[in-house]
Amino acid sequence: QVQLVESGGGMVQAGDSLRLSCAVSGTIFGRFVLAWFRQAPGKEREFVAAIEWQGGSTDHADSVKGRFAISKDSGKNTLYLQMNRLKPEDTAVYYCAAASGTMNLDGSPRAYNKWGQGTQVTIFT
Repeated sequence: QVQLVESGGGMVQAGDSLRLSCAVSGTIFGRFVLAWFRQAPGKEREFVAAIEWQGGSTDHADSVKGRFAISKDSGKNTLYLQMNRLKPEDTAVYYCAAASGTMNLDGSPRAYNKWGQGTQVTIFT
């Protein structure tokens, strides 16, 4: 049974950087996709980035391309989201999510069956 625990959120100034981590416990076997989503107050949960665990292929939302980068450390069973040039509109709770039995970098929250508790990211000007 996979469990996900996010960390690394905080409050930073616009233009600064943050790196989120997601510790993955349990067995990751076969086809597996891990992703980051975010949800701002009053808004729907939004896809940020995804990575295929075995091959390492990635996808990023247009709103974060060139600023955010998803990566993984398979040896540490940890997922990362490096966030650079942060903007106030990046303020949200960021969630780590997992989908087993697939290699599709799906942007729909419905494709993911495991979620972390979330970590708050707040960007101020």
